Amino acid sequence: MSMLRSRPSFGENLQELQLPLAESVLATLKAGDLVSLTGTLYTGRDQTHRRLCELLDSGLPLPVDLSGQLLYYVGPTPARPGQVIGAAGPTTSYRMDVYTPRLLAIGLKATLGKGARSREVRDSMLSNGAVYLATIGGAGALLSKCIKSCEIVAFADAGAEALFRMAVEGFPAVVINDLAGQDYYEMVAIK
Repeated sequence: MSMLRSRPSFGENLQELQLPLAESVLATLKAGDLVSLTGTLYTGRDQTHRRLCELLDSGLPLPVDLSGQLLYYVGPTPARPGQVIGAAGPTTSYRMDVYTPRLLAIGLKATLGKGARSREVRDSMLSNGAVYLATIGGAGALLSKCIKSCEIVAFADAGAEALFRMAVEGFPAVVINDLAGQDYYEMVAIK
């Protein structure tokens, strides 16, 4: 069995979640919950976010319907032979904070990255019924083993910052901001 295709084990206490996330599932998530994501998600970094918001500003349709979807902040590296994708670790989420409320307002239900979110984004998540998840920074090669397929769906000229559709299986994350407005980073901060 090839080590490139085996799925890493991230523990036994992960709550299994199917993507896209149903609103009934979103309501059960609590800050600090460890989850395992399986299904389809979309990706985007700064350039994708900027372009999506420019399309919205122009009254043009988005290349994909983000309503109800999860957007992972990642710029994957090219795949080596025999791999689906290269390293696919999270990007620092606050870089997308200027764009996030606009995407939440059109129905985006979850974001995934690393690090804390601004007060504006947290308020927008609360008012739009969305959650924020974080995953393991610095472990892009390991996380890539949870990605079963990957295709560019828009903005191919942006390279790693293109809009990708990924099928994931057993992708680990922790709920940082839940629908009740709780923030896991604040809950565990040393005072």
